[in-house]
Amino acid sequence: MATYVSTPKLSSPTLQTLCNYKFPMSSITLSHCNKLPIFGNFTSFSPNPGRICSRRFNAAVRAESTNGSEPVRNYDFDLFTIGAGSGGVRASRFAANYGASVAVCELPFATISSDTTGGVGGTCVLRGCVPKKLLVYASKYSHEFEDSHGFGWNYGADPKHDWSTLIANKNAELQGLTGVIKNILKNAGVTLIEGHGKIVDGHTVDVDGKRYSAKNILISVGGRPYIPGSEYAIDSDAALDLPSKPKKIAIVGGGYIAKKVLRGFDEEVRDFVGEQMSLRGIEFHTEELPQAILKSSDGSLSLKTNKGTVDGFSHVMFATGRAPNKRAVPSAVFSQPPIGQVGFTEEQAIKEFGNVDVYTGNFRPLKGTLSGLPDRAFMKLIVCAKTNKVVGLHICGEDAPEIIQGFAVAVKAGLTKADFDSTVGIHPTAAEEIVTMRAPVRKVRSTTSEGKANSEIKAAAGV
Repeated sequence: MATYVSTPKLSSPTLQTLCNYKFPMSSITLSHCNKLPIFGNFTSFSPNPGRICSRRFNAAVRAESTNGSEPVRNYDFDLFTIGAGSGGVRASRFAANYGASVAVCELPFATISSDTTGGVGGTCVLRGCVPKKLLVYASKYSHEFEDSHGFGWNYGADPKHDWSTLIANKNAELQGLTGVIKNILKNAGVTLIEGHGKIVDGHTVDVDGKRYSAKNILISVGGRPYIPGSEYAIDSDAALDLPSKPKKIAIVGGGYIAKKVLRGFDEEVRDFVGEQMSLRGIEFHTEELPQAILKSSDGSLSLKTNKGTVDGFSHVMFATGRAPNKRAVPSAVFSQPPIGQVGFTEEQAIKEFGNVDVYTGNFRPLKGTLSGLPDRAFMKLIVCAKTNKVVGLHICGEDAPEIIQGFAVAVKAGLTKADFDSTVGIHPTAAEEIVTMRAPVRKVRSTTSEGKANSEIKAAAGV
């Protein structure tokens, strides 16, 4: 029978309560929840860099009893984290660095997650950012070979690619990164437990039959891609670990994982990247709803939508269940061409500030002058007209993620357009365009009439 427990008031400034959090039920198992009045109020460890604890936390809590006595209960750990992805690893490591006794549990390593497999590092390291970028690097070489002809390079035969070598090397790198993260946890004094974590009560976790008690439990299990049910479709996990190179693939969903182009992104950037990707042979079918996936006798797949059927696919991938977060957080999309952005989109800025000035640059990079390829770059600055602060920066083109990382500091710090203008551009670089855009391509001014805001867009010339 589960014990009714109550937690004492936490005086440490490094502890906070996880309240009203919706835990992904598919990733953890709960038992005896009907007997736990405190379920859902688990405690998360959040370090305060300005105040470091020099002692280990008391791992004790008083259990309620009918006779009024309050015996002290000791625990195996101060903090038990379920899930060793990016969030779980960081929280566990920081907690240990501040003096807590910490354990974290994670499923055995696999490149594709399931109810029985996962791996230290989680989605970002094993099934997201890292393997995705490695595959993007691989794909870029085909363009580099093509570009090189304009620079005088010739090949006796067309370069050939071996998919199995790429996947094997990618997986070896993931194994290595998992080992690095395990060492980081070990060096921080965190106990790593392999297995499936199940919450028994507010202070007990069962890992494959062995129980551990903890003063605080942190659930950091992440999530999985959402596929609206089809035995013929793959998700982003499988797409990054295919045994053979796909011949022709249909991607359902134009959000952050699929094309990442892109709900929540600046409309002008979305249009630009769509044009550039179309030049690379990618076909877009907008405003179509998938209805069925059909498999023919030769094994090929057809995708039926509300507007017709397209066939001849070797794979159909669903990328319909994740979305980006924006505003002050810099982000990148490792598409081709890649995108980097920080701050407000033009649409968001107009809604937030009313009066904004918009600066854009659309140009052919120096490399393209000799390669002969039609690739272009696009850059966009959004400035609050009242304060002259740069409130949004968007880049689409080669090295956009690298460029945005540096400029994100400037946007985050609240620098003005005058600060950008007074910065010397490094020539010849694509990034110099950001500090040399002098005249806005448009000014958006909001006027108020009968309590309603109406946007009046004026051309920069003559305003």
